[in-house]
Amino acid sequence: MAMSHRCGSVHGAGLGLRRAFLDAVAERPPEIVGFYEVAPENWIGVGGRKAHRLRVLTERHPFVCHGLSLSIGGPEPLDLDLVRQIKRFLDSHGIDDYTEHLSYCSDDGHLYDLLPIPFTDEAVRHVAGRVRQVQEILERRIALENVSYYAAPGRQMTEIAFVNAVLEEADCDLLLDINNIYVNGINHGYDPESFLAALPGERIRYGHVAGHYEEAPDLRVDTHGADVIDPVWALLGRAYEWFGVFPTLLERDFNIPPLEQLLREVEKIRRLQAVYRVAAPTGLAGA
Repeated sequence: MAMSHRCGSVHGAGLGLRRAFLDAVAERPPEIVGFYEVAPENWIGVGGRKAHRLRVLTERHPFVCHGLSLSIGGPEPLDLDLVRQIKRFLDSHGIDDYTEHLSYCSDDGHLYDLLPIPFTDEAVRHVAGRVRQVQEILERRIALENVSYYAAPGRQMTEIAFVNAVLEEADCDLLLDINNIYVNGINHGYDPESFLAALPGERIRYGHVAGHYEEAPDLRVDTHGADVIDPVWALLGRAYEWFGVFPTLLERDFNIPPLEQLLREVEKIRRLQAVYRVAAPTGLAGA
């Protein structure tokens, strides 16, 4: 049987909202897009016409927020002013779902990149405590994204053990990034399907798919700057087969094509969801 999971307030196939096509979406909202995602840091303090456009959209369509700079695993104290600003943004726009990366991006200042947290018991406790603090301020249960990474300093456990331990200790949800599993599987030599099968499907809030760059046969770079490739689509299908259909969003952060091209990939998510809503889920027995 399919596992139940926490879908929050959104459903269907989503699209990361970028300013490059903000006007086009506001003027003619695509019917196939079930929800949109924005990074609150990109909008906090923004005024004028763009802020008005966003307000119109959040009043008419479901939205989620995906943070960029919380640095949930960082060594420095949490930026509580930022957390409070995020809460005001979420409350102001009526957005229930907030997610962040299971990584860090600051030390003595902002590092402008997502860096891997050491896979240790101490790091599990550190991150979980910070998640609980953020959830208390936001008055929301948050979700953490499994991230891509290229080195594992201080590693004392596997990636899957670390991710599961953080989710359990913090009692938070999972933003399931399918592309990151595929990329990490190539880069670190593990089977993506085995990693996927070991995740707690009941904690999935929603999912991400994206494209990446093939630097070498054994090196993929998580760019969000290309179309989603067939093996990632196949892995998303396995996730639906095992966990049931969950809301899934297309990310595209640069080399952004015309909106019509992005919508073809959103439609591909919708078609895949339709297939697995009809098909009987197999669950993980024997997987």
